[in-house]
Amino acid sequence: MVNAPEVSAKQSSALIEQPKKGDVRNRAGIASYTAHWDKSSAKDTAQHTEARKDHYTDVVNGYYDGATELYEYGWGSSFHFCRYYPGEPFYQAIARHEHYLAHQTGIKAGMRVLDVGCGVGGPAREIAQFTDANVVGLNNNEFQVLRARKYTAKAGLSEQVQFVKGDFMALAEQFGENSFDAVYAIEATCHAPSWEGVYGQIFKVLKPGGTFGVYEWCMTDSFDASNPRHKEVQHGIELGNGIPEMRPIQQARAALEAVGFTVEHDEDLANRGDKVAWWYSLSGDLRKAQTWWDLATVWRMTTWGRNLTGWGVYWLEKAGLVPKGTHDVQEALKVAADSLVAGAREDLFTPMQLFVARKPESSSQ
Repeated sequence: MVNAPEVSAKQSSALIEQPKKGDVRNRAGIASYTAHWDKSSAKDTAQHTEARKDHYTDVVNGYYDGATELYEYGWGSSFHFCRYYPGEPFYQAIARHEHYLAHQTGIKAGMRVLDVGCGVGGPAREIAQFTDANVVGLNNNEFQVLRARKYTAKAGLSEQVQFVKGDFMALAEQFGENSFDAVYAIEATCHAPSWEGVYGQIFKVLKPGGTFGVYEWCMTDSFDASNPRHKEVQHGIELGNGIPEMRPIQQARAALEAVGFTVEHDEDLANRGDKVAWWYSLSGDLRKAQTWWDLATVWRMTTWGRNLTGWGVYWLEKAGLVPKGTHDVQEALKVAADSLVAGAREDLFTPMQLFVARKPESSSQ
């Protein structure tokens, strides 16, 4: 799950070409998305958080029904951040990040693997081709599931990669226990109302001895919930990315252990000391661009780029060419970008806390 850069005016106009026929999005959910938060972090109370957690499917679906096409045009089909080598092309870095998780998780040819919160299937297709595993992508957003199936059929991978609509808080009910050799999640389980709930379901569907690998969105150990500035950053990340509640790293670690996993690898990859920051494309600082293509990507995050895109989406919505509320989601993406960069610079947030956890061989579940 990533906050995509705002799209350019040319890319915005391409939204017009999207057919309305078969559009399964909940337009009322898009229009009411921002109502799940108080705009002020100081006024966004614990009651607001609990309400979002209770209605997490509405929160997440409202967000992705409105944001998916913006993500695709601004980022591609893999909705996540990644590490970069100096001079490394954007899509190469994205794929390498996926390959690294597959390697760390031990995914091999012939395995049956579950992608929890698969988006439109970019990582599932990449990992399937990289490992020769059979991947099942699960997503509770029907609009994304249908797009994932379309892109996968176009790539000729429908026999190897399938997508199903379902709730990651009820995996065992949908798939049965002990049904996957490995499970991975990329910036998706932060949308769950509780990590114990979603990790517990992943534990159940894994075969004994199976491995779960995850890139988790977390507040870092430097985060202090009583600090107003820290709370402001947390609130912006939640509002801008459809997350009911952002939680700290130690809570994720504790949740994995509480449900029965043995944690074999635990590392914040954002702290590797990379010369190129994972958030450079969100910064709007043209000096950070590595290639001419990157220059265009970073430009979209400048004040001029944001305003141009915002006006483009505004008039598309006024013309009825995109659902009502899409502009509000676009504005929320701006909040997200600022909050993500601030969270990174102030060491309050990471999008790539890597956990590799194993289900014990002796587990009866």
